[in-house]
Amino acid sequence: MKRSVLTRYRIMAYVTGVLLVALTLGMIGKYVLDLGGAADFTQVVSIAHGWLYVVYLIFAFDLGSKAKWPVKKQLWVLLAGTVPTAAFFVERSITRELEAEAAVEDPAVAKA
Repeated sequence: MKRSVLTRYRIMAYVTGVLLVALTLGMIGKYVLDLGGAADFTQVVSIAHGWLYVVYLIFAFDLGSKAKWPVKKQLWVLLAGTVPTAAFFVERSITRELEAEAAVEDPAVAKA
């Protein structure tokens, strides 16, 4: 598996995670704290998160299919973009796992 597949997944996991945390904070500001500009902020962030989550799904599915994951694991990774902060933890776990597998297959990768 090419390293670029993992890299683009990692980027989208961080982008999706940051936007979801921002959206959560915006919702708290809008509904709990009743902040004035929170409604506009929430609308913009929710649209951005929605579209970029689709990109995240595509990249995560591509990574899972190339890594030959079982369906249950694939769903776990795909749903990580819907729970605030979960994308960060899942991304770190997946990266460690795939880098360890790559080091076993090719010891030169571990040195890079």
